[in-house]
Amino acid sequence: MERIGRYLSTMRRVLYRRGQKREDIEDLMQDAFVRLLEYCEGGAEVREPEAVLVRTVQRLSVNHHRDAHRDLYVRQSVEDLAIPDPNPAPEEVLAAAQCLQKMRATLDSLGRRTRDVFFLQRLYGFSYAQIAQQTGMPVSTIEKHIARAMTALLEERRREMERS
Repeated sequence: MERIGRYLSTMRRVLYRRGQKREDIEDLMQDAFVRLLEYCEGGAEVREPEAVLVRTVQRLSVNHHRDAHRDLYVRQSVEDLAIPDPNPAPEEVLAAAQCLQKMRATLDSLGRRTRDVFFLQRLYGFSYAQIAQQTGMPVSTIEKHIARAMTALLEERRREMERS
């Protein structure tokens, strides 16, 4: 009985290391014992039952993992699969570059300080307090610069929509 406890402990450790869930471990260990019993009833002799059980439980773990993720496998060869290109289309790249150019022109028209404050907040993620500390301006002034930049960008966007 002591040997069976040791076998169970060893198999449990192996399955934990293989990332099996607690509820699956007991099932896999039971399946390993059933297979060992069927093997022995078939007339075979087992010299190292612990080794056979551990190897069986390892193979069952691999099969269980594969079966649980069967939906990830495709029967087609890789060459026949249609793989979408994650990169944007050239038209999208051009449109984005033009949009950024218009934004930069709008922000440049507001003055260097407003543009810099806007970039610090929107591009680099600084808080108003951090920008105020860095620039020496009060937080209320930072808020006004951000509001001015946002208003100008929204107004430019509205004019763009009216043109198209």
